[in-house]
Amino acid sequence: MVVAVPRPSPEAGQRIGAVAERSGLPVKTIRFYSDEGLIVPIGRSQGRYRLYGEEVYAELLLIRTLKAMEIPLADGRRILEARRSGVCTCTDLKATIAAKVGEIQHKLSALQELRTELTGLLQNWEECGGQKRNDLPR
Repeated sequence: MVVAVPRPSPEAGQRIGAVAERSGLPVKTIRFYSDEGLIVPIGRSQGRYRLYGEEVYAELLLIRTLKAMEIPLADGRRILEARRSGVCTCTDLKATIAAKVGEIQHKLSALQELRTELTGLLQNWEECGGQKRNDLPR
């Protein structure tokens, strides 16, 4: 026995162009996220266009945040899948964020050391006695 599964009507979801416009992301990016399993369409229109529900905007915001934290796509996919399933991954996500904060602190310290070193170089700079650009032959 074959059971026909009704397709969602266009009113049940938004096409990728509408999602792109509202989110400010290019259609190509949204399609990539969908192909990678980061976001999941709720269905397809009769014209075979992907349809997305309202939750896609919260997911895109989370993807942007994870991307800004330089979280790998595979980890982002795992976080989004767990979020969709309702399985709490708060501990995992908290540990990931804490590790990222540590990385950022390390980078900040390294940048501050570099700034101090470069500032010292500038303060102790001695003119090298070379020609000025205006004086160079053309």
